[in-house]
Amino acid sequence: MAAGQGPGTAIAVVTDARAMELEPARNATREAVTTLLAAGVDHLYLKIDSTMRGSVADQVAGAVTAWSQVHPDALAVICPAYPAMGRTVQDGVLLVNGEPVATTVIGRDPVTPVRTSQMAELVPGSVPVALGPGTAHDHAETLLRATQGGARVLVIDAGSEADLTALARGIDVLGARAVPVGAAGLAIAMARVWRAGTLSDSTGSDTEQDDAGRADANRAGVGRDPADRTKGTTLVVVSSLHEVSRSQAEALVQSVPAVDLLVLAPSLDELLGLTEPDALRIWLADHAPTGSPLPRVVVLLSPTERQQRASGSKQVAGALAALAEAIMERGRTGALVLLGGDGARAVLHRLGAESVQVHGAVQEGIPHGVIESGRAAGLTVVTKAGGFGERDSIVDVVATLHV
Repeated sequence: MAAGQGPGTAIAVVTDARAMELEPARNATREAVTTLLAAGVDHLYLKIDSTMRGSVADQVAGAVTAWSQVHPDALAVICPAYPAMGRTVQDGVLLVNGEPVATTVIGRDPVTPVRTSQMAELVPGSVPVALGPGTAHDHAETLLRATQGGARVLVIDAGSEADLTALARGIDVLGARAVPVGAAGLAIAMARVWRAGTLSDSTGSDTEQDDAGRADANRAGVGRDPADRTKGTTLVVVSSLHEVSRSQAEALVQSVPAVDLLVLAPSLDELLGLTEPDALRIWLADHAPTGSPLPRVVVLLSPTERQQRASGSKQVAGALAALAEAIMERGRTGALVLLGGDGARAVLHRLGAESVQVHGAVQEGIPHGVIESGRAAGLTVVTKAGGFGERDSIVDVVATLHV
C-alpha cells in the first residue's frame, strides 16, 4: 500500500525490462522500485515471466538493491511456478507441462529464448530451497536458514497451488523485507495472504484456504462468460511470436467460416511503412475494401520477420496498434482480443485507455474486462500472454464473445 492510498491498493509499474540487456534491466528495475518506495509502498512483488524468459536475474538484483534502501536485510524469494498453467519447479528445474523448459518451444522463443532449465543457472548465486510440511513460521524459518551464508536470493520448488499458498504464508511472516518474485501463480497466493492479513497465523488447512480462494475467484467472475456480448466485429490482434499464440490464431482462422473472417498479415516492411494516417487508410482499403462492412472476426497478425530483423518490439507493437485503430475506425468493434503483452499495451495506449475494469477470466490465465477510459471506453477486452492456453483457447474465447 502506498501513502495516500486505501488498504488493499496495488500500484503496478511496467519496466519493459524483459528483453533489455542485463545492465539496463537492472537499472530500470532499481529505478522503478526506488520510485515506489518514494510513494510509500510497503510491500513489493516483482512480477516475472513464468518461464523465466529475459533478464530475470538482473531484474531481481535491481529490485533487491533498491529495496535495501529501506530494508537493509532485504531478500528475494523466487518461484515462477504457475501450476494451473503447467509451470512448476521441481528439484531446482523449471518444468512446463512436465518437460524441462529449455526443451519446449520457450527454448526457441524468437526474442528471449530460455537456454537452460536449471534455476541455479537462470539465477546465478541463488540458493535452492524446498519447503517441507509445517506451519507458516516453520517455512519462514526455513527461508531464513537458507540466508545464513549471506545469500540474498532464494529459489523455491513448487508443484501445486498448495505449495504456493504455503510459500506465501512463510513470506508473509518474514514481513516487508522479503520480496516475492514470481508469475501469476505466486501473485495470486500473495494477494490472498496480504489481503487477509492474518492468513500466516491461521491454523486452517491448505485445502480450506484453497477453497476460500476459489470462492473469492468465483465472486470475481473467474470462469464466467463475459457479461457483454459483442454485436460488432471481434478484432483479434496477435502481437506475440510465441508458437502457442500462433497456433491458437491458426486454429481460430480454421474455425471461422470464410464469409465471417478477414485475416490481415502485413509484412514487416509494410507495417513499419504505415507511419501516416493516409498510408494506413490506403493499405487497409487495398486489403479490406471500404464498400463492404467488416466481417464478424478480423485477425491482425504481427509479422514473423521480427525473428530475423533487428526492429524493436516496441516499434512493431506501436505500428500494429496504429493499424488496429484504423481497423476499428472502419466499423463497429464489439470486442478486442489481444494476444501478447507488448501488443496489448500498445493497442490500449493507442486508444487512450487508462484503465480496464477486470470482470474475471474466460479461461485460466485469460482475463476479460471493459475499457474504462479513452476512445474505446465501454469496449470488452480479452488479453492473453503469448505462451498460455491450449490450441483451441482463442476459438473458445471468440465463441464465448459471440454467444
